[in-house]
Amino acid sequence: MGSSPFAHTLPTPSTAAGRDGLSAVLDRPAETVVALDFDGTLAEIVPDPEQARAHERVVPALARLAPRVASVAVVTGRPAGVAVRYGGFAGVPGLDHLVVLGHYGAERWDAATGTVTGPAAHPGVAAARAELPAVLEAAGVRRGAWIEEKGRAVAVHTRRADDPQGAFEALREPMASLASRHGLVLEPGRMVLELRPPGMDKGVALDAHVRRSGAGAVLYAGDDLGDLAAFAAVGKLRSDGVPGLLVSSGSEVPELAERADLVLPGPAAVADLLAALAERL
Repeated sequence: MGSSPFAHTLPTPSTAAGRDGLSAVLDRPAETVVALDFDGTLAEIVPDPEQARAHERVVPALARLAPRVASVAVVTGRPAGVAVRYGGFAGVPGLDHLVVLGHYGAERWDAATGTVTGPAAHPGVAAARAELPAVLEAAGVRRGAWIEEKGRAVAVHTRRADDPQGAFEALREPMASLASRHGLVLEPGRMVLELRPPGMDKGVALDAHVRRSGAGAVLYAGDDLGDLAAFAAVGKLRSDGVPGLLVSSGSEVPELAERADLVLPGPAAVADLLAALAERL
């Protein structure tokens, strides 16, 4: 027997719905949307979010896969332009039609034009940002907590605090109150609490993109609580007759991993999944 022509093994989903989703992707690539979270899925989680970069195998895999499917979209809570820079997505042959849906879909970057479009910033974000230092001080977590300016949102990271989980829990209630006062929503994640405008989440963004693309199949990969909305959107698409494959990058967030059809150990494995798909399409 000869050796396999494939360098990457395509993993088997653990659920029947996931296996149906993968079969649909393989059978109808030209009708498939591949949608991916950024941090924790395409890039490793790092103590300083400004140092996050796409795994070295991600862009080559995407460049091979993108021309074979209907659409590749990165769906992230980051500003679209930041995700493009940290991902190294601009000007890459093969990624001519990549879309980055930033700020949970409030912003859109298209590789074809290289431009970012989106509505004006919510005034509550700036107002809440001005109050955050006092909120952190009152909660006793000023040391080690880091405020990330995101333009249309603002986030507090506790990963570098002396007690990351303790700081995270201490900030939940006061930041929820701050969000309520300024007409925002609180989005918890892995050692991060984000304040952002209401009415937009990854599920809304993904559903709109899939339906606009007229997709006949969808793959979504994420790693955190913010990706639950996208998982729910894929569930709704499945009920409407669009097969889908749900991938959890890591198992650190049980709520996500338990709903996934396929659990991978992290961004390197996600990159290998993308490469394996490209080899078979």
